[in-house]
Amino acid sequence: MTDKPAPHTGASLRPETVAARAAGACCAVTGAILPPIQLSTTFARNDAYEKVDGRGYSRDDNPGFEAVEAVLCTLEGGQAAAVFASGMAAIASVFQALAPGDHVVVGDNCYFGVGKWLRAWAAPWGLDIAMVDTTDLAAVARAVVPGRTRLVHIETPGNPAWAITDIAAVARIAKAAGARLMVDNTAATPVLTQPLALGADLVVHSATKYLNGHSDVLAGALVTAATDDLWERVKSLRYLQGAVLGPFEAWLLLRGLRTLFLRVRHASRSAQAIAEAFVGDPRVAAVCYPGLVGFPGHDVAAWQMTGGFGGMLSLRLAGGAEAAFETARRAQVFLRATSLGGVESLIEHRHTIEGEDGVAPPDLVRVSVGVEAVEDLIADLDQAMGSAGRAVSGTVRLAAGAG
Repeated sequence: MTDKPAPHTGASLRPETVAARAAGACCAVTGAILPPIQLSTTFARNDAYEKVDGRGYSRDDNPGFEAVEAVLCTLEGGQAAAVFASGMAAIASVFQALAPGDHVVVGDNCYFGVGKWLRAWAAPWGLDIAMVDTTDLAAVARAVVPGRTRLVHIETPGNPAWAITDIAAVARIAKAAGARLMVDNTAATPVLTQPLALGADLVVHSATKYLNGHSDVLAGALVTAATDDLWERVKSLRYLQGAVLGPFEAWLLLRGLRTLFLRVRHASRSAQAIAEAFVGDPRVAAVCYPGLVGFPGHDVAAWQMTGGFGGMLSLRLAGGAEAAFETARRAQVFLRATSLGGVESLIEHRHTIEGEDGVAPPDLVRVSVGVEAVEDLIADLDQAMGSAGRAVSGTVRLAAGAG
């Protein structure tokens, strides 16, 4: 067998090429253009009882992690990356790497599950948590305590109303106080936003969403700007708690990353068209989409996001909660399901999913735009809202579920 060229590191390639080629992750033994899946949970030592290739147990580092982490590290411009069993596992590991008594500032426009976990587990454990509207820079500055705040966590665009936070401005506030900034980049993805380049210290993803893109993997990811002491604690927690990704899931995530740029750009174009189609519609009280001129935060998004404004939007229905519920119920092309970022378009009455302690207003319908023909998606929302307008006079049980 002839010698094979070493995989390209991606240092001189454009991000689209790095993703499509999975950073050159071919099989070095057979030349297969797809990397193998290594299912072994343990690795034999040599006769000197030394690790072969530095591996001892899959909970620490499965070979399948390396390719997907290399791609993510390149796309986000970080020094290191780590994949996790879920996005929540990744986020929780960062907060758990802090010490009881540490002060943290968290956006109140983040995914509601983060706030729920912080209140239920992190606060009793000892973290001092301040929830704040991170779109209000003055409020962020007031919440951060110099010398005491250890972490600021933001999500932009923020789920489910897609509020925009100025990453660079919050990074300056955090750094001036001696704190780190972590940005949830799930909705924007590195296709549209690179938080580390704007001053963030950590980027987190629910890789279940756009990074995978096929609704068949539960995964999370962290990328760091520096392999410092906090990063080492996070990596140790992943190992000790077993919050690791399975090798098959890592392989599927790498598969999904190959089409990331195609999917995100298509979804962004379609979401923009859908948002514009319903601006001024009397059935819609507000269209929540950063790409709309006049949307709060649009000016920040216009320079912070490159090449589009994402595939997520929400509609607040003029008919209130009942109209929103009926719109989700009557959709035919959109699937009534939780999650986002897949090739299929999803719709949900978010308030039903989150419950009364959630952050979604009852009149809001959340939409994840997939890769279908945008004309079909617009027509489906139009008919769903039209039907809702004729049906909301009756009582709708919001607790019935959107599925």
